[in-house]
Amino acid sequence: MKRFHVNVRVKNLQESTAFYSALFGTEPTVLKEDYAKWMLEDPRINFAISLHPENAGIEHLGIQAESEEELAEVYGRLKEAKGAIREEGKCTCCYAKSEKSWITDPQGVDWEAFYTFGEATVYGEGANARTTSTIETTAI
Repeated sequence: MKRFHVNVRVKNLQESTAFYSALFGTEPTVLKEDYAKWMLEDPRINFAISLHPENAGIEHLGIQAESEEELAEVYGRLKEAKGAIREEGKCTCCYAKSEKSWITDPQGVDWEAFYTFGEATVYGEGANARTTSTIETTAI
């Protein structure tokens, strides 16, 4: 079963983590100095926040597949949407190892289709890498 994904850029991770933990009634599944994620079952959503004090708001939306077969199904839907698909392939992003592709909707909102197959100790590598100078350290 696929899972809806939302990533929101936040100005203050500690404050936002407290807010969303209260809203969802549970602590994050993943908590880092610049990132938090709740893997909720009700509603079934992968809700993540990333520290970006300079540009808060919706980062992107997505559909998370639970298998390579589901990812192929979602990828087929991206093709039907008739937008320019940006294939990222296997990557490290948001402290996870994933395979993903991207498309932008008519309003300019980025959507990702992805399958996560492992954890990572860094936020990202390659196109998703951030240097520590772009991360505001927050006590958690």
